[in-house]
Amino acid sequence: MRNSLLNSTLPVTLALLASLGAQTLAHAQGRRGTGQSSAPTAEATAPIDLTGYWVSVVTFDWRFRMVTPPPGDYEAVPLTAAGKQVMAAWDPARDTAAGEQCKSYGAPIIMRVPGHLHISWQDEQTLKVETDSGEQTRLFHFTPSTADAHGPPSWQGYSVAVWDQQRQGRPAWGQLKVTTTDLKPGYIRKNGIPYSDRASVLEYFDLMPQQYQGEQIMTVASVVTDPVYLFQPFVTDDIFSKLPSAEDWKPTACSAMW
Repeated sequence: MRNSLLNSTLPVTLALLASLGAQTLAHAQGRRGTGQSSAPTAEATAPIDLTGYWVSVVTFDWRFRMVTPPPGDYEAVPLTAAGKQVMAAWDPARDTAAGEQCKSYGAPIIMRVPGHLHISWQDEQTLKVETDSGEQTRLFHFTPSTADAHGPPSWQGYSVAVWDQQRQGRPAWGQLKVTTTDLKPGYIRKNGIPYSDRASVLEYFDLMPQQYQGEQIMTVASVVTDPVYLFQPFVTDDIFSKLPSAEDWKPTACSAMW
């Protein structure tokens, strides 16, 4: 009798266990589907807040940034012989006539162009940087797409961003690391110093831990690498001061000359 009862209830018990297991798995999958265990977004995990309006603080390289340098002046730029040939042919009037007056507003130089920035979150995985000088827009992608989805080369290229963080010790520290590729050829200085379509840009955006004379300061360290026109990386550092509002925001179109 006991064996008969066992034999009769065993299939039912196994069926119940299978059903319970399926329900448990479905419940767990449902929780994952609701995002309860999904990875946090770039906006939510930001170690620093870069959003807002910023203005360039030009404390060095004034003659390269505030006015158009003289033709042939490539001081401090590791320019190859091929780059010097391109620079010698620089003609701002020709660039304007060809509709390429934005060649000196590409990602390798735009952070050096005097003016204002507006930084905001386009969505929780994409940081947007707009410039009033040249009316340029950069998008920093924390969830990059495949290379085929980058689109054609452009002045601002395609930028992949990550938070570079160190949470050990006190205080916690973090900065934004941005790598940009897929660039149209342009200039890394207004006077025709070229970069090629093989150039890339590595940038680090950081905030000073304390205000300087009552102002919030952002620093941008940039490394431009170009195997065609630079024999070694071109490194620059730039400073921005945070503004309380958009009052000074004055968009202006690209210009081949300053």
